[in-house]
Amino acid sequence: MNARAPRPPRTAPAALEVRDVTVRFAGLTALDDVSFTVAPGSVHALIGPNGAGKSTCFNVLSGLCRPVHGTVRLGDAELTRLAPHRIAALGVARTFQNIVTTEGTVADNLMLGRHALSRAGFAASALRLPRAVREQREHLAAVRAIAELTGLARHFDTPVALLSYGDRKRVELARALCLEPSVLLLDEPVAGMNAAERARTAEVVADVRTELGLSVVLVEHDMGLVMRLADEVTVLDFGRAIAHGTPDEVRGDPEVLRAYLGGDAGQEDAA
Repeated sequence: MNARAPRPPRTAPAALEVRDVTVRFAGLTALDDVSFTVAPGSVHALIGPNGAGKSTCFNVLSGLCRPVHGTVRLGDAELTRLAPHRIAALGVARTFQNIVTTEGTVADNLMLGRHALSRAGFAASALRLPRAVREQREHLAAVRAIAELTGLARHFDTPVALLSYGDRKRVELARALCLEPSVLLLDEPVAGMNAAERARTAEVVADVRTELGLSVVLVEHDMGLVMRLADEVTVLDFGRAIAHGTPDEVRGDPEVLRAYLGGDAGQEDAA
């Protein structure tokens, strides 16, 4: 396929800064003064036991949840009180734990990811005006390039319902990339996959980071994948950030061992 190379993020990657974010639900503190920084162009993993607050943190970053305290900034842009579509327009795209792929082909689904970038308008598109036709061609070339990058090119015209589970999950990732984000939020991208599918998806994430130069924030329970891909790791437990550092640094942290293994077991394993 002679797909055009994917374009880099629309703006140069900027640091994503989370400062003192607190979220409460009916008196329950889901996040408690959580702070971390995602360096430009890095892979930053959020890990922790079930109920640690990882998904709540992602909901804050993508605008689905507003904190009672704290801030989220992408470069000079304040994201904390913005609606999800405004945050997406500033260059933050997200996938979800569960597949939300719609009906249609892979091409149809990836084109949905371009919707926010369309400028021609409904009337121009319906009337097939020259500028709308030209824009449609440009969008189609862009999604073909993303399909190529994510290993979906041979499935481009295939109905998503006929794809394997792993390929459908990669359609979700590819659709997020079609927004041309500078920050990609991946919520358990290999959940439910077999070993071969996990390895392939890990390769895709690494390729995407290298080729597009974007920042990746990763929530994942597969520690092998986290340790292989992440530049930095923040560990959450009961809504608090208990450790931060490189994968090697957090892997041996006693607080992290206690959070995952409980009590004295962490101390024994650390010995």
